[in-house]
Amino acid sequence: MLNYLRIALRSLAAHKLRSILAMLGVFLGTLALTGVIHVSEALKEQARIETEKLGPNLLVVLAGKPTFRRSGSLRYGGQTTTFKLEDAEALLANNPFVKQGTPFVTKNSTISYRRNTINSQLIAANADFPAVRAAPVAIGHFFTKQDVRQRAKVCILGFTVASKLFTHHTQAIGKIVQYNFTNLRVIGVMPKRGSDLAGTDQDEQVFVPITTYMRRMSNQDWVSGVFMTLYTDKDEEAAKQSAIAIMRRQHNITRKTDEDFLVLSPKDVSELKTQALQLVWLLGLMSSSISFSVGAMGVLSIMILLVQTRKLEIGVRRAIGARRSAIMSQFLLESSLLSGIGGTLGALVALIIITIVYYAAGYPYVYKPALIAGASIGSCLLGVVAGAYPAWVASNVDVLDVLRDK
Repeated sequence: MLNYLRIALRSLAAHKLRSILAMLGVFLGTLALTGVIHVSEALKEQARIETEKLGPNLLVVLAGKPTFRRSGSLRYGGQTTTFKLEDAEALLANNPFVKQGTPFVTKNSTISYRRNTINSQLIAANADFPAVRAAPVAIGHFFTKQDVRQRAKVCILGFTVASKLFTHHTQAIGKIVQYNFTNLRVIGVMPKRGSDLAGTDQDEQVFVPITTYMRRMSNQDWVSGVFMTLYTDKDEEAAKQSAIAIMRRQHNITRKTDEDFLVLSPKDVSELKTQALQLVWLLGLMSSSISFSVGAMGVLSIMILLVQTRKLEIGVRRAIGARRSAIMSQFLLESSLLSGIGGTLGALVALIIITIVYYAAGYPYVYKPALIAGASIGSCLLGVVAGAYPAWVASNVDVLDVLRDK
């Protein structure tokens, strides 16, 4: 076997350029397949992590209809003013599958401290927000139910907001910041949380009591939606139908087309992103299939060439007693080695590229050893298939004809 391997390596080394060109298709196919699948799996894992960030067993009822940006992120709330605080109270009181929840209002505006001014997103909610959205405070504390009742002028800053307004985020506690000409005392700072599944940077948010915002800061009677925690994720579909029924009753709606709200779970957004990833995965699979086909043709062509140029060697080996099976095994080994080297190199280069992508984009590091091993083994099998015909031709070379010609 080692002798066969030495002969195979010597033969491939004698035709370096042709061997490299034959490997190229398999190399690109393995590179594309390994890269696309790994990045797709990393994005799925990121979506799962972001789903967990939104809170356990979360269900959201939004005012109006959300729109999706090209990046896949979700923009919700809009300018719909038909979602009243009474609707939120009805949802929380009458949905038997809801454990707890909070109405909320979102608004993009600026927040300032002395000469520092930055853009941020205001979230006005009740004191239950940290439990509903799994959002504990890192420094200080969240506002209390008493703060909500008293319409206290207090706020909690997201990590990025606190870091930009102050020299260090820990200096924010107790300071007075200005939000839309309203002075608010900082009582807490959130930890780093990153972007959620909807594409919102949670570190650029500012949290205030919902009563403070609706009565002291804007004088409005409508909300952007309701965050609700279910008792168990098994109740999700039933909870959705119950929420739809309650909102239709509240708004006197009979037709689905007239609905001015949307009931959404993190799983729904995750599924939309997964559908987009499936398209990317399909395109990657198609491109890798084309590359594999080109690679197989390359291996086939160079193996036929090798058979033609080595007829004398084959004839001599047959003349001194080599069996046809030995000749066939020799050429199958060469074709599988040719293809296997290309596939293994493609998988290794793909690992380097996806690691760089993970680092640059902040994706979770997801690796599939079985896929990498399978790509290498599959490349070898591709070489066996592509080299089967040339190996058969080599094993059937007529010894007398070769010696007579030479």
